[in-house]
Order: sequence, then C-alpha cells, then structure tokens
Amino acid sequence: MRSLRLISVAFFAAIFAPLSQAAASRPPNIIFILADDLGYGDIGAFGQKIIRTPNLDRFAAEGLKFTQHYSGNNVCAPSRCVLMTGKHPGHAFIRDNREMKPEGQFPIPADTVTLPKLLKAAGYATGGFGKWGLGGPGTDGVPLKQGFDRFYGYNCQAVAHNFYPTHLWDDEQHIEIGNPKFSAHQKLTPGADLASPATYAAFNGKVYAPDLISEQARAFVRANKDRPFFCYVPTTVPHLALQIPDDSLAEYLGKFPDPPYDGSRGYLPHPHPRAAYAAMVTRMDREIGRLMDLVKELGLDDNTLWIFTSDNGPLYNQLGGTDSEFFNSHGALRGRKGSFYEGGFRVPTLVRWTGHIAPGKTTARVSGFEDWLPTLLELAGATARTPKDIDGLSLVPTLLGRPQDPRPFLYRESPGYGGQQTVRVGDWKAVRQNLRPRPAGKAATAPASGPVKTELYNLAADPAESTDVAAKNPEVLARLEKILREQHVPSAEFPLPALDPVR
Repeated sequence: MRSLRLISVAFFAAIFAPLSQAAASRPPNIIFILADDLGYGDIGAFGQKIIRTPNLDRFAAEGLKFTQHYSGNNVCAPSRCVLMTGKHPGHAFIRDNREMKPEGQFPIPADTVTLPKLLKAAGYATGGFGKWGLGGPGTDGVPLKQGFDRFYGYNCQAVAHNFYPTHLWDDEQHIEIGNPKFSAHQKLTPGADLASPATYAAFNGKVYAPDLISEQARAFVRANKDRPFFCYVPTTVPHLALQIPDDSLAEYLGKFPDPPYDGSRGYLPHPHPRAAYAAMVTRMDREIGRLMDLVKELGLDDNTLWIFTSDNGPLYNQLGGTDSEFFNSHGALRGRKGSFYEGGFRVPTLVRWTGHIAPGKTTARVSGFEDWLPTLLELAGATARTPKDIDGLSLVPTLLGRPQDPRPFLYRESPGYGGQQTVRVGDWKAVRQNLRPRPAGKAATAPASGPVKTELYNLAADPAESTDVAAKNPEVLARLEKILREQHVPSAEFPLPALDPVR
C-alpha cells in the first residue's frame, strides 16, 4: 500500500511539476487600478472614518502602502500621460486638459512610446477599461493605436462626467448602452422641490456605466488567464457628477447630515450628495473586490501584481456637491485638484503581490507616476525595453523590501490654474504660481496676474505647507529654483509664458 501511495505521489508530481515550473517562469500579471479625483484620505487605509472600503483595506493589509506617492499631474489627462510614458510633465507631450470636438481630448502622437506598447512587445495581453483621455476617436491617440489590444469604456473625459451615458467605446466601435440622453451639467427647473425624489428622476438612467466596464475588465482577465496580461482600469469614480444606483446609495442614507445639492456649483443636482459620494467610493471598492476574487478563483493571485492609486487630489469648494471637508478627503493636506500643494497631487497608493511583497508594510519613499513604467518593465523581465529618455526610476527594490537610494527630485508643472511649477528634493518643496497669467478682461478660474514668486516649504516640519520659509533658506531656494529652470522644456502646445523664450 505504501509503495502504491509513493507511486501515486510521484505520478501527480510528474504531471503538475511542469505546470508549476511554467507558472514560476511566467512574468507577473499586472492589474493597475486608477481612481479619478479620489483624495489622499478617501479610503480606510489612509484614515477615512466614514466611507467603507473593506476590499482596499484588505489590499493594504496584504501589501505595501505608499504614503508619499504623487500622481503625474494635478488634473486628469496630463496625469495619465505621465503614467503612460514615464516622462514628468516638463518633458511629457500632454501637460493640461484640452477638449477636442466633437468628442475626446488632445491626442498623443502616433509615435509616442507608451507602457502598453512596451508590455505588448514583451508578450503581454493589454487591456484598458474605463476613462482614456489621451486622444479622441479617429486620432492617433486612441487606445488601440497606443498599445492596447482591448479597450472598453469612455474615450472622452467630458462624456465621462455622466455615469449614465448614451454610449461607450468597445475597442473603436461606438456602442449605445440604453440610457436616455441628458447632460451631466443640466440645471433644476426654477422652483423645483429639493425634497421630492421626482425632481431628480431625469438625472439617472438604466445602465450604470462603471458596472459594464467592470464586467469587461473581468472578462479580459478570464480570456487571458493563460498568458501574462496588463489590465489597466482607470475608473471614473468618484469624479463628478454625483450619480449612483439606489442599492448602493441606501447604505449611507440617514447616516449623517446631508442637505440636498441644488446644482448651483456645477454638475447635476443630488438629493443626498454626501451619501452619493460615499456610495460611489464603496461601490468602486466592491468592484475591486470582485476582480480580486476572480483572480484568486483562477489561481492567479500569487502571480498577479496589483497597483491602486488616484489620478489627482479631491475636488474643492463643494464643486458639484462634493464635500472634501466633511469626509477629510484631502487627509489634512493643503490644496485640492488643480493645485501643486500636497492635497492636489499626493495620492493614496497601494501595491499588492502575494508571496513577493511583504504584507502590512508602509513606505515613505517619494515616488511618482513616471516610476511605474520602468518598474513594470523590470518585473516583466523587459528592462532592456525601457526607453533611455524617461524620468521614471524603478521601484522594484522598494517593492521587494530592499534598500533604495532616495529620488534625487520629483518635478511637476502645469499651464492650468494660472500656470504652476513644483519640485520636491528630500523634505524640501518649492512651489511657483502665476506662470501663465490670464488674459486681461477674460474671466477664468486662474489667479490674477502677478509676479512670479517661489514658495519654499519643509514638509518634515510643516506637512500642511502653512509657512513659506524661502526667505530663511536662500541656498536651498536657489538649488530648487535651478531644478525648476532645468526641468522645463518649452512646449508649443502647452506654453508657460513666464518661463518660455519670447518668440
């Protein structure tokens, strides 16, 4: 009997050994989840007390939390460009949001070297599911021309303002999804009863687009379970407008004071705006949990690298009915979306890879979106494909718990919101504004024209950036201003007049 048992063990070992060896030699699957306008403090792992995010909290407990990770920029499209190219905003092609008609954003060029192109060349199946924003339909910037085998979701950021759109994009096919046509920016009729559910009935549809997008992401994982895959999930949650199915809204109704939002600060009105925002984040967390469960069900968990982060900070001044003060969405950091103070672009970031990344750890390494391209190529065994002209630095040593030299500096710029620059070196941070003064007589959200002044903060002593210490530290200021000058390469498409040569 014992000999028979030994024969059986040997038999099954012979069958399964090649499978396990193949799994061990296969590069990791990569699932990159990018939230939209999610603040540093909006999930439980980063201190959120009201909004439930159990799956992301589990994600954090089983992985590594980055407490000083920065998005590619302070608004949507340029942040995504940094992620896709590994170049910081002083070198990247897209440096601000720019809508194109009839649909889409200003496109990245056909010859742009992108992360999905590089992973595809390394043998990965590549899929994108959610919001693109780097080139409208018919341009060279569409996902299938930038390295993705599969795309499903919103091509255009403006269309993505509505969670019940009339259409989405299935690869390069415009598909109707069964919702009535209405604007994500329409107003209430004068004298409307803010307490009546009927007042808001016109602002919902039948098919909630994030649910369809999540289904397609799971289908992609199933279809590619036998080969390495890169699954990019740039969800539209919790970007405005505030819209959420009733089954999710119910979880938060009556849990806290929640006066109606009348639409006076942009986007759609909502009878329960705080509950809606919380429910949107929790529903996003639910969909992440379903994807995590699927990967485990397929036996891929030990060979799948997960990354979760946000494209910029939370909204400001109760825009569209949001309330970052109530939820502490900014995590006590100064600034909101559109700003280069910490709250505008320091984002909650989690990385999980079972059996490779030690669980429950935290890193304070200063890092940014440009770092993911070299990191993922190294883990894919494709370091040789890493472009020489990028600004990103591989995070592999940090992910695997090994020592790593600090980042020399982290640079950002934007022509938006009046024109801004920032650079961080260690705990020192410089911020410049008014680099693109608004035209005389033209209304804008940007600050009024004024002299260019460089502010200096010591984030170790003053994490809230409350005290400008430039006058007390002239040598530090001069060193950071030199980096600000050197890292800005002028862009004809996205100029910064205060810095660019006069033509």
